[in-house]
Amino acid sequence: MGAVTTPQLVDVVDTISGVRTYSSGGSRTLSSCDVERWGLRIEHPTPEDPFSDAEVTWLMPELGVRLTTYRARSRHARSGPSVLSAVRVERDHRHWQTTDLLLGLAVPGGTTARIVRSEEFAAAVAGRVLRPGDADQALRTVHRTLEELSNVNHNLTSWLTWHGIYDAWPPL
Repeated sequence: MGAVTTPQLVDVVDTISGVRTYSSGGSRTLSSCDVERWGLRIEHPTPEDPFSDAEVTWLMPELGVRLTTYRARSRHARSGPSVLSAVRVERDHRHWQTTDLLLGLAVPGGTTARIVRSEEFAAAVAGRVLRPGDADQALRTVHRTLEELSNVNHNLTSWLTWHGIYDAWPPL
């Protein structure tokens, strides 16, 4: 059975109203939304998720990535991997539009990062949902990021520091 081709996922963050709107039509009110010199830091609760309390996302347009983690509901729960997704970010003074390029890296911490969503990516390329330029950008971004992570022993904090981002990851 092959992967199902899905339309590209686009979301827009309104930094003034603090709302994230998804291409599906849904939206979330953000509990935090901060423009940083390196990008955008957002967080919102995830009440429908039985395991996580909140999603924390950093958009880093210069690197072409979105970094996401989920804060566990229980302080005793094991945290899942952080995910670096290849994205295209367009922004103005108020809106940050992110197009998911359907390829990324799971970075569990303490072990090697691995490429994720490759079947979805391949189906999107084959189904012409993903433009050739976006597909090329996704591949270049993921492979460059994987190489950079390898150079710092797959440590996200070291990778962020190497890029001049000194904020703690995962955020408290």
